[in-house]
Amino acid sequence: MGSLLKRLFLWEYGRATLPYDIICILILLFIWGAPHQWFRDQPRIPQTSQIASLPSRDESMFWIDTELVSAFPDNQRLEGLSKVLTQRTGKTQHLTRIEPILDSEQEIRGYMAFARR
Repeated sequence: MGSLLKRLFLWEYGRATLPYDIICILILLFIWGAPHQWFRDQPRIPQTSQIASLPSRDESMFWIDTELVSAFPDNQRLEGLSKVLTQRTGKTQHLTRIEPILDSEQEIRGYMAFARR
């Protein structure tokens, strides 16, 4: 029994042998069959990171993902995003402006949207 465990642990079986194939099948069954709760894996909730509300005194501020902003044409962007924010927050939002947020390489990483209260 000890030599069997040693051979399994050190993977001493040659390719295309029956023990090698069985071990490979067992590994694949574990990968595909293990419940995600064992690894504390959480499902990704779609669109949760597209909008984030930020604290402000005078006006409401929101960080908006670039994908959401690019879904609207330039001339309808403020109106469309106002409707989306109204749906997501449950409060009427009237955007006054949106400003791009650039990284160090001058690529757009998101937008700051400002709404009057």
